[in-house]
Amino acid sequence: MKPTAPPATGVRLPWERLPETVRDAVTGVLGAPVVHAVTQPGGFSPGAAVRVRTATGRRAFVKAVGADTNPGSPGLHRAEARLAAALPAAVPAPRLLGAHDDGTWVALVFEEVAGHQPSVPWRPSELRRVLDAVGRLGGAFTPAPVAVPPAAEALRDAFDGRRRLLDDDRTDHRGRPEPWAAARLAELTALAAPWPEAVTGDTLAHGDLRADNILLTGGRDDGVVFVDWPHAMRAAPWVDLLLMLPCVSAQGGPDPEELFTAHPLGRAADPAAVTAALAAFAGCLAGSALRPAPPGLPTLRAFQRAQGEAAPAWLRTRLSRSRLRRGR
Repeated sequence: MKPTAPPATGVRLPWERLPETVRDAVTGVLGAPVVHAVTQPGGFSPGAAVRVRTATGRRAFVKAVGADTNPGSPGLHRAEARLAAALPAAVPAPRLLGAHDDGTWVALVFEEVAGHQPSVPWRPSELRRVLDAVGRLGGAFTPAPVAVPPAAEALRDAFDGRRRLLDDDRTDHRGRPEPWAAARLAELTALAAPWPEAVTGDTLAHGDLRADNILLTGGRDDGVVFVDWPHAMRAAPWVDLLLMLPCVSAQGGPDPEELFTAHPLGRAADPAAVTAALAAFAGCLAGSALRPAPPGLPTLRAFQRAQGEAAPAWLRTRLSRSRLRRGR
């Protein structure tokens, strides 16, 4: 399948353009000044995202952002810092070495993970590795080992997307990414209504799994490490899988319904709960794609639009197959 999603990219700030106070704080964490820095591609976070090496040869990954780059990004970095400091070592995530927060700039210093992002379009072997790791994540961390918000709270604003479309005073659907769903807003809004109960659970969920938030390595957890955890939540075990698959589809992956129903987490899920959550997520993507691009994130809306085409297509398939099963 040909990918429809553009690359996940934010406006990256080179290491040398970070404020001196931020660079000095990173030196304090690492114990020596940075002598080499390489900006990393991929990911929507604006600001700096660099692999660094110090004068003593120590390596790390640094991400830093200021409120002038994107007003909401420092808050996400702060949330990630709190979570990363509390994650047990068994969670396949980079270890936080230290953080700097001066009220305007937030910088996080992580151990360097020697790995690479999955290829896009997805390669079957890499996708199998990632899906297996998602299964382990969904099965091993219940109850959630850290304090994170419940999914109904964490997703509340985003999952109101279809309701916002329904309440929109525009009567046509020009520019909307999902014509099939746009013609059924009231029906699908009702279908999505039980989503808060549907996603409820006590499993630690990453909440934002995409190819650019995954590193394939030869190390722990069979070579899969999940990065960028500011959206972590307590959820039903299958929620990460559901949130990930429209993106996989938009980036050249297989049919999401086939992947979901073949996966152990998907097979164990309540079908009605999955359908409600998928309807809500499809609405979330449709609503988000219509909003102006946030500062420093020029490709975000196009990326969401591609997912916003994949998610309702999955929902349509799921509903059709459900009707066929009931008709037997």
